[in-house]
Amino acid sequence: MPSPSGPNRSRRLAAELFGRRGETLAAWYLRLKGYRIVATRVKSPVGEIDLVARRLGVTVFVEVKARGRRQSLAEALGVVNTRRIARAAAYYVARHPDLAAAALRFDVIFLAPFTWPRHVRDAFRG
Repeated sequence: MPSPSGPNRSRRLAAELFGRRGETLAAWYLRLKGYRIVATRVKSPVGEIDLVARRLGVTVFVEVKARGRRQSLAEALGVVNTRRIARAAAYYVARHPDLAAAALRFDVIFLAPFTWPRHVRDAFRG
C-alpha cells in the first residue's frame, strides 16, 4: 500500500489549492457583476456546488472550472458533470424551502491564466 505522502498527495493538494483560488476569484467576479454570494463549497451526499449566488430574485448554482491552460468552450463544458450538480442543487433547495418557488439557474465560470473569466449563464438545465 502506498504511503499517504508523496507525489500523488502533493499533486492532489496543489490541485485543491488551485481550485479554491479559482472559486474565490469567481466569487469576486460575480460580486462585481452584482451577484450576492449565498454559499460556497456546498457539500451534500449527492455532490458539491462550488458557489450559490443570488441576483434579481434568481438563485444561481455556479460550477467553477479553473484550468492551467485555455480550452475551447465546448471542450471545457464537456467536463462539467451536470447531473451531479443538478442533484446537489435539488438537495440544497430541499434543505432551503424558501427557494422552492424561486427561479433557479445553472451557470459555469471558466478560468484560465491570462484570460478574463468566461461566465456561461444558463449553461445547462437541471
